[in-house]
Amino acid sequence: MAIHHFQLQGEFIELNVLLKLLALAPSGGAAKALIGEGAASVDGMIETRIRRKLRAGQVVRLADEEIRIVASDVAG
Repeated sequence: MAIHHFQLQGEFIELNVLLKLLALAPSGGAAKALIGEGAASVDGMIETRIRRKLRAGQVVRLADEEIRIVASDVAG
């Protein structure tokens, strides 16, 4: 299983955007289709909301990929 750490640049990132940014989906449409099919999970629960807001501390899984969402190091 590949483990990725994604550092937030703001308060949250939407699930479909995350999958596209990490190239786990080749396009936004493909990301939406994967999520709609129930291929992604957030914190161990199947997630079908395309624009699910992800925040620091959450874990996303898609096939053999795990993405851990981490807070930005920038104090603000």
